[in-house]
Amino acid sequence: MRKRRAEKRFIKPDPKYGELVVSRFINVLMREGKKSVARNIVYKAFDIIENRTKKPGIEIFKQAISNVSPLIEVRSRRVGGATYQVPTEVRPERRYALAMRWIKTYSELRGEKTMSLKLAQELISASNNEGSAVKKKEDTHKMAEANKAFAHFKW
Repeated sequence: MRKRRAEKRFIKPDPKYGELVVSRFINVLMREGKKSVARNIVYKAFDIIENRTKKPGIEIFKQAISNVSPLIEVRSRRVGGATYQVPTEVRPERRYALAMRWIKTYSELRGEKTMSLKLAQELISASNNEGSAVKKKEDTHKMAEANKAFAHFKW
């Protein structure tokens, strides 16, 4: 290895719920350094979720994250001139990162009016094991299952 490994940055929990996961998700959602805007979007989405499901927004959020988190993914590995898609286990840190990224991406693509509404709907559907983000996870798992024959290339 040529360079040092990057130092792990620790972030503070969010002010309203005191949760690290929410704070990390706010950072994922943030654009151009506008954290207060991202925070408002997330908190409004949680309020919408509470109104629609009569359950705490934070619980629905955690359920959605766990439903979208992939356990296995494929990574490209070059062996003797051929590139194989090798299934590998996903580290817990990356698992959360992928789940959050997918929820953000697919909520942006939804048809509702405001980002808070889009996010709330995507989180509700993800917590019920449906929606685009969950489909992405299932596709990732299918891809890994299909390439199980190349698992011996993992080293």
